[in-house]
Amino acid sequence: MASTEQASGDFAEFVRIRSGRLLRFAFWMTGSWPDAEDLVQDSLAKAYLRWHKIEQPDAYLHRLVVNAARSWHRIRRAEILTAVPSELEAGVAGPEEVVARRTLVAALARLPRRQRAVVVLRYCLDLSERDVAALLGCSAGTVKSQASHALAKLRADPALWPDEAASEEQEGRPA
Repeated sequence: MASTEQASGDFAEFVRIRSGRLLRFAFWMTGSWPDAEDLVQDSLAKAYLRWHKIEQPDAYLHRLVVNAARSWHRIRRAEILTAVPSELEAGVAGPEEVVARRTLVAALARLPRRQRAVVVLRYCLDLSERDVAALLGCSAGTVKSQASHALAKLRADPALWPDEAASEEQEGRPA
């Protein structure tokens, strides 16, 4: 009985400390705060059932969120992802930052799912190639390749170019 109470307490502490990071990760995967909250809630519920067996909770939860996001994308293929920034989110400096965030989320949404997962895990969460490979169930070489392709697509995405740099680039002048 005491071990069940201990595991339950450990889980509650983990959720208190890590749920914000998981929510941001899920947001970058989905582009929507309500959907991110649903993914995190479902993933935490699944993890709670196996909590006493989980050796690496962070990796396990990130993997659950990635898998849930994949399933979510299969269900909602026809929908276009849009970012709805939280009104309560701390650190929003002003309208320029909100526009920049929406632009970036929209650009990420245009990437294939695996490339988006690699970019979010690698650059938003600052995980190593090895950790990303373990989470996605692929080789480190695949992570490098997917990251390279994704970054090339993001560099070529005109929505991410500042207006001045885009016009100079199109005219053949360096920015």
